[in-house]
Amino acid sequence: MYKINLSEKLSLFSDAWSPKIIAELNGQHVKLARLKGEFVWHSHEHEDELFYVVEGAFRMEFRDRSVELGQGDMIVVPRGVEHRPVAENEACVLLFEPASTVNTGNVVSELTKDHLDRI
Repeated sequence: MYKINLSEKLSLFSDAWSPKIIAELNGQHVKLARLKGEFVWHSHEHEDELFYVVEGAFRMEFRDRSVELGQGDMIVVPRGVEHRPVAENEACVLLFEPASTVNTGNVVSELTKDHLDRI
């Protein structure tokens, strides 16, 4: 049991679209990620995802609409829903999702991360 400072953790990396694990609980990973530009369209068949905006802003795109999120906002993307995060400028987000979650879900691309660093 120890304190985790999000600002300190964010200072340890600068690469976009490369989530870092900062904690684990009940089979879930708590991750930090930097978003910049467009991610790939994807879905997660078995996992819900929670995105909480720590810094900046981004847009969560769905096939039928978009949701603008700013600092302090949160969104849960239910399993099976196709989505794509887009950040015009860098955004830093906290992610909460099952440990089995692959960042690109049902899609394999150059952004797929098979192994996540723990910081």
